[in-house]
Amino acid sequence: MFDRFVNRVRDMFTTRSAIVKTPRVIMPEEHGIDPALVSVEARATCEALKRRGYEAYIVGGAVRDLLLGVTPKDFDVATNATPEQVKRCQRRAVIIGRRFQLVHVIFGREIIECSTFRALEGSGQRKDATGRVVSDNVFGEMWEDAARRDFTVNALYYDPQTQTLLDYHKGYEDLKAKRLRMIGEPATRYREDPVRMMRAVRIAAKLGFQIEPATESPISKMARLLENVPAARLVDEILKLLTCGHAVACMNKLREEGLHRALLPMLDVIVSEPDGEKFLMLALKRTDERIAVGKKISPSFLFGTLLWPQVVKRWTYNEEKGMRRMQALHAACVEVLATQCQQLNIQRRYQADIHDLWMLQARFERRTGKVAYALVSHPRYRAAYDFMLLRSLLGHVPTEHVTWWDTFSKSDEATRAAMIAEAQREARQTGDAARAHRRKSGGPKDGDEEGYRSTRHRCRHHYSRHRRQEHQPDA
Repeated sequence: MFDRFVNRVRDMFTTRSAIVKTPRVIMPEEHGIDPALVSVEARATCEALKRRGYEAYIVGGAVRDLLLGVTPKDFDVATNATPEQVKRCQRRAVIIGRRFQLVHVIFGREIIECSTFRALEGSGQRKDATGRVVSDNVFGEMWEDAARRDFTVNALYYDPQTQTLLDYHKGYEDLKAKRLRMIGEPATRYREDPVRMMRAVRIAAKLGFQIEPATESPISKMARLLENVPAARLVDEILKLLTCGHAVACMNKLREEGLHRALLPMLDVIVSEPDGEKFLMLALKRTDERIAVGKKISPSFLFGTLLWPQVVKRWTYNEEKGMRRMQALHAACVEVLATQCQQLNIQRRYQADIHDLWMLQARFERRTGKVAYALVSHPRYRAAYDFMLLRSLLGHVPTEHVTWWDTFSKSDEATRAAMIAEAQREARQTGDAARAHRRKSGGPKDGDEEGYRSTRHRCRHHYSRHRRQEHQPDA
């Protein structure tokens, strides 16, 4: 009750932009959208709704990308049909969401997200004490839906049948001017959905747009509101940011606006580690390069690079306590995943891949026997190799090791056998030299071996207990 009163008072003193009920109609010869860039599935979704007498338009980032001549990654459709009516119009459709009810129209692997026009105000809209909308399934007219969208460049409606573009808030002009402008009063809109601050940074960095001063000024002051956003939504936005192809620019902008502290609290810890910032920015740069040439990227790889500096620190510490190298790395991996994955809400299927990615870094150090053959056939060898390559660029791994593994993975059996034999000779020479040095220095002191065995026993007991707890069913 008190929250509702606070929201009513806030709305009384909030200045809103002028309501626009009649859109500007932009014809195909002016906007220049190529119909060939529109997916068959998005067109089919709109046609199915129109056959039943409903309105249906492609909206949001897809229209923005179409105007820029870029093939959109996904398509969203807006309609005046209710979710139940949308579902009846489509062959395969699922209603999802509680906070915002949507319909996923399924075409094999392709999914078209279909939303009903939202009303500006209504009894069904609920906000929390900070002004964030927590429930909104009040449907309205198209002009209201346009006023409810975040930025003007995202409030454009494209009809794939007539190829006309409808613009309520001069988004077309803003797009041509490369300007990012909030619809309505920015502070109020950020309170309604704090994720819009992240979206502003990502869109501006990705497209090279300038954020309008009135839209940008509240961001640094309101960054703390991101702490009130569900972790699952933040993880989705982090992945979008890291995979947009301009992750370096996005990360720099996040730090400039002060958003990184709420979004990635451990970022300050990462960059404070030796070479932590260099490793992070190099990883983001290589990710952007892979996206630019059309290569796939993995969320596991991205999260692995974010957390690696902490793994290295604990790995070194565990070795100094007397643990073997592989055991020390495994312990470090378990510790970091246990402490950070809960904070970042990283899914379990990603955690297993991240663990393998890190553990393979130690296995790369062995190039003898059957280890090398097993390693190059590992399902995550390619990702682990790319990770090792990043480490070598900072001098953490000898360049000749990276070259050896690249050559080994591409060679025939005869060449591989010769490379293994040569690596074994080098290993024997290195081992002989190390043993001679230990004999010369007097070998280990009395009691060291007993203490080492005791340490190994305690570590095995600790991690066995941790793994048993990890596999207990959720309450």
